[in-house]
Amino acid sequence: MNWTYTHEDGKARRGQLKLKHGKIETPVFMPVGTVGSVKTLIPEDLQRMGAQIILGNTYHLYLRPGLEVIEKFGGLHSFIGWNKPILTDSGGFQIFSLSNRNKITEKGAQFQNHINGATMNLTPELAVSIQETLGSDIHMVLDECTPFPVSYETARASMERSLRWAERCRRAKQKADLLQFGIVQGSIFPDLRQKSAQGLIDIGFDGYAVGGLSVGEPKEEMLAMTAISCEHLPKDYPRYLMGVGTPLDLLECINLGVDMFDCVMPTRNGRNGTAFTSQGRIAIKNARYRLDDTALDENCPCYTCTTFSKGYLRHLFIAKELTVLRLLSLHNLTYYQRLMEEVRKAITEARFSELLQSHREMAASLDSNKGD
Repeated sequence: MNWTYTHEDGKARRGQLKLKHGKIETPVFMPVGTVGSVKTLIPEDLQRMGAQIILGNTYHLYLRPGLEVIEKFGGLHSFIGWNKPILTDSGGFQIFSLSNRNKITEKGAQFQNHINGATMNLTPELAVSIQETLGSDIHMVLDECTPFPVSYETARASMERSLRWAERCRRAKQKADLLQFGIVQGSIFPDLRQKSAQGLIDIGFDGYAVGGLSVGEPKEEMLAMTAISCEHLPKDYPRYLMGVGTPLDLLECINLGVDMFDCVMPTRNGRNGTAFTSQGRIAIKNARYRLDDTALDENCPCYTCTTFSKGYLRHLFIAKELTVLRLLSLHNLTYYQRLMEEVRKAITEARFSELLQSHREMAASLDSNKGD
């Protein structure tokens, strides 16, 4: 087994996942480095904040710089200067996001790429081959992510196709030292989620992801489908919820049994001037921070918080200075990494429910103040 859990607190689990490029402690949040770089940051930043694993994207790396370049440099780890684990998405989300220019068949997805419009044929076998060439410690099967809303019949057909693609991905896998995760689909339909989970278990994977969520469905539906998916996935394998979300979303889903997360939210929000702090979100452009000489988050040890004031950060943002994009992204990802450290400790000490409740109360208080 590559993953073992050492502590449980309700459905929340603390575990350890052994990968080719090292061990990671779960629950874990993975910064998104789509093209081999977490936007505005360098590997040293990620090392210092305690990031254990980052995420790359098969589709984007296949187009640029291309497999010839990455092979020349000895694989993705060597190419980007990151010696810890990497997880790569298969390109399934690009099938979803480029839906206006793709054609889905049993063979795979045919679409025009976003760079020069050339036709790309992405099959399950090619998705596996690309990821094994990249050398990603965990690679994902090719799947089809349905939009929201979607009819039951469309969701069922898509889910069944994704299962057939998953089986082809498993057969195509060649490198035993790299792990492969299946992805549960089925939109917001509980029976489809259950059938998808069981189908993936029958094929047999090294871990299981919950996909097709956070695509516009209500938050209640996202949580309900996450709960159903986790309920029907084996307990002794890691569970990864793709593309979610806010700090409270992470805690709510850890409470349902999820172990791994990724999301562009901390870096994207940082570049848009929003910081996640122990006191809630801060929109740094607000005039109230013009003369504020306090740290962004007095409880945070990151370089941004120990060096600069809110007033200075606001000045940089209003002046459209690129430095602030780096500083806010650095802080936000540090906040997410420290939150996961706090979660792991709370699970070990059997007080995760208290931590979750405190974040629920803070969120409720902030929502109430907005109403005022």
